[in-house]
Amino acid sequence: MTRPVVPLTLADLDEQARNDVFDELQSRMPRVWRAMRQNEQQESVVIVPSMSVDRVVAGSGAMNQALEERFLFMLLLLRQPRLQMIYVTSMPINPSIIEYYLSLLPGVIPSHARARLLLVAVGDSSGTPLTEKLLARPRVLGQIRNLIPDTQLSHLVPYNTTPLERDLAVLLGIPMYAADARLFHLGTKSGSRQVFAEAGVSHPAGSEDLRSFDDLVSALAQLRASRPQATAAMVKLNEGVSGSGNAVIDLVGLPVPGRPGESDALGRRVRKMVLEDLRISVDVFLDKLTHREGIVEERIDGDELRSPSVQLQVTPLGEVELLSTHDQVLGGRTGQSYLGCRFPADPAYARLITDAAKKVGAVLAGRGVLGRFALDFVVVRTGGTWRAHAIEINLRKGGTTHPFLTLQFLTDGHYEPDSARFLTPRGEERHLVATDHLEDPLLRGLRVDDLFDLVARAGLHFDQSRQTGVVFHMISCLTEVGRLGMTAIAESPEAAQVLYEDAERRLLDDAALALRPQPLLG
Repeated sequence: MTRPVVPLTLADLDEQARNDVFDELQSRMPRVWRAMRQNEQQESVVIVPSMSVDRVVAGSGAMNQALEERFLFMLLLLRQPRLQMIYVTSMPINPSIIEYYLSLLPGVIPSHARARLLLVAVGDSSGTPLTEKLLARPRVLGQIRNLIPDTQLSHLVPYNTTPLERDLAVLLGIPMYAADARLFHLGTKSGSRQVFAEAGVSHPAGSEDLRSFDDLVSALAQLRASRPQATAAMVKLNEGVSGSGNAVIDLVGLPVPGRPGESDALGRRVRKMVLEDLRISVDVFLDKLTHREGIVEERIDGDELRSPSVQLQVTPLGEVELLSTHDQVLGGRTGQSYLGCRFPADPAYARLITDAAKKVGAVLAGRGVLGRFALDFVVVRTGGTWRAHAIEINLRKGGTTHPFLTLQFLTDGHYEPDSARFLTPRGEERHLVATDHLEDPLLRGLRVDDLFDLVARAGLHFDQSRQTGVVFHMISCLTEVGRLGMTAIAESPEAAQVLYEDAERRLLDDAALALRPQPLLG
């Protein structure tokens, strides 16, 4: 018998009351965590992959949907035979995509897993964050809550946390495995610098909590006074994502620090700063700085630079766990946009960044942070020596989350920080190369089923017996946007790169063939 849909409201709860209810819900997380580990009856998880962050300019409906579907790797958790999952998206997910992910499940009958997967679509393809769409639709919230078998053994997993996600948890009556929105500042660019200083971790010289043009000019002057050899500075909005809120200011050829005319010259350089995001102007960027604040810091330079990251989590039991390291692949106008990653990070500096990450993790755990987060670094080689500088804390899921968890869920392996290796239960190494940005106009000639046809013909499916292969994601924007994500998994860094390049070549070749005129039958 279907339970009635019960409309929900927050009208009678002020901000403090909402936080009080949320705190009470969060106190359940240790019990829920233990239930997940023991795969208890009636346990469930609600996935709401809402991008409630400043993405500067909203994307297309297909692009927003594809970003929500990046979380479909979570379906691999259905290998736990008692787990029920409620996965929420803006628009319905193509059934072929669901079948594709369920086919990856090791040792599980796909139909059994499908029966425990409940899909909820809002029916709104606009660029509004998914959580906001849900909060505006009490009937949909009531439907989700009625699908939860036992609220005492359920929890919410969002992409990131704001007061919107807190309100969603309160309305659903379940705790959330993610950082409290009241700790949001710790994950901003300014908050990150403050945490790095508290942890005693090296980070670029600079200033935080800037909110105006004059603040930028003053901060640049201070930077040049302390680091006269600096050739460039980074300006970063507090809440920029994937490099889109970054800009570069050239510091070469300016008056000597402290001399007359320096401030005017710096002001002109600010007006000419090079923005990573071409879709906005300097004036729009400065307006966002006024409302969101930001930082200025030295752009690190050396013989060789790389951009690794470290993933950690603080469990509901208070444990700080180091999960993985990655070398990020960056691109864009100023080399600040996230394109993909390689895992694990180079052993030459992996221990360097994990040692620093542990210190930061301890500070964040002490502040009450819960769930997964990532730390971004810049490592620079001068001669034969690597130095690491922490640059950002991401108190949310990020671009390296889904490739790593895909690998972990498929293989049951783990990352060993001491050796900087990922090992399967059989003691075999695994490496990956991943991207969210396999983009080409040719791809618009392919439909979702065309992709899966190629996967079958070219042998690109993930092979459980060998534990190698390719896993695709962001599949739904293939035809409209001409973009796709994929993770190539193999026994070595070289093999993973070859597999990645082979899959890319085969995909583009097939897309080119699809655009050729087809002969008429009859």
